[in-house]
Amino acid sequence: MQSVPAIPDILKLKKASGTQRRFQDNLVIVLFLLPALILFLLFVIYPIFQSVYYSLFNWKGFGPAVDFVGLDNFKNILVDRVFLIALRNGFFIIVFSLLLQLPLSMLLAVLVGRDLPGRVFFRTIFFMPFVLSEVITALMWLFLFNPDPERGFLNAIVVLFGAKPVPWLGNTDIVLLVIFVVLTWKYFGFHMLLYLTGLQNIPTELEEAARIDGANALQSFFRITLPLLGTTIRTSVYLSVIGSIQQFILVWIMTKGGPVNASETLATYMYRFGFVRFQLGYGSAVAIYMFLICVIFSLVYQRLTRRPDYLTGL
Repeated sequence: MQSVPAIPDILKLKKASGTQRRFQDNLVIVLFLLPALILFLLFVIYPIFQSVYYSLFNWKGFGPAVDFVGLDNFKNILVDRVFLIALRNGFFIIVFSLLLQLPLSMLLAVLVGRDLPGRVFFRTIFFMPFVLSEVITALMWLFLFNPDPERGFLNAIVVLFGAKPVPWLGNTDIVLLVIFVVLTWKYFGFHMLLYLTGLQNIPTELEEAARIDGANALQSFFRITLPLLGTTIRTSVYLSVIGSIQQFILVWIMTKGGPVNASETLATYMYRFGFVRFQLGYGSAVAIYMFLICVIFSLVYQRLTRRPDYLTGL
C-alpha cells in the first residue's frame, strides 16, 4: 500500500506551489512592463540626468563639455530680467486659464450636456479646435491677426468700422491677451470634454430628487453637480497649469516671445538659449528649473487636493 503524505508535507507542497505561481505571475508582469520601462528610462530618466550634467557646463553643443561652471548658470538665470518676465507671463496665463478658460469650458459642458437642441452638433464644433495641431492653429490665427487690413481678417473689420488697424501681435500691452485668446480657443474644447465625462457619471436621480425637494437649477448645480465634479475639476486644473508652464509651440510660431519679450514663456526662453544661441548648458539649466517647478507644483497640488468628493446639503 502507498503511504499517504502527512499533513505538514501537504502544506509544504502547497506553499511551494503557491510561491512558484507567484514567481511566475511576477515574472510575466515584469516581462510585459520591461519594454515600457526601457523606453521610460531611455527617453525620460536619461535626458533628465543628462540635462543636469550639461547644466553645470558652459557648453555650446559641439564636442565634449569641458568648461565647468558649477551653479553659475542657475545663478545667472535668476537675475536675468527676461527669465523673470517669462515667469510672470506663465503666472498670468495660469491665472487667466483658471478664472476664464476653465469656467467657460464648464459652462459649455453643462449647456451641451443637457437636452439642448442640436447638442451633438455643438459638441463637435466646440471640440474641433482641439483636434487641430498647434502649428495649424498658430498659422491660422496669424492670418487673422495680420496687421495689414488687406490680409488680416480682424483688422479688415476694424477698418470697416472706421478705426485704425491694430497691431495685435506687435503691441506689448495686448500681445499676451491675444495669445491667451488663441490658447483658450484651442484648449477649451478639451476641458469641456473632461467636464462632459464627469457630468455623465453623475446620477440623474440626484438632480430629480433635488427638484422634487424644491431646489432650483442654481441650487442643484452648486450643491450637487459642482461638488460631484470635484475630481474632474482637480484634473482639469492640474492639466491646465502644467500645460501653461510648458506652453511653447503657439507662442513661438506667433510671436517668438516678442515683441520685446512681452510674450516670453519659460519654454520659449529655454529654446532661445538652447537651440537658437547654442548655449545648451544655460538652456539645460532653464529646463531643470521648469522641471522643478512642475514637480513641486504636482506634489503640493496632489497633497492639497487629496480628498473625496462629497455632497452638500440642500
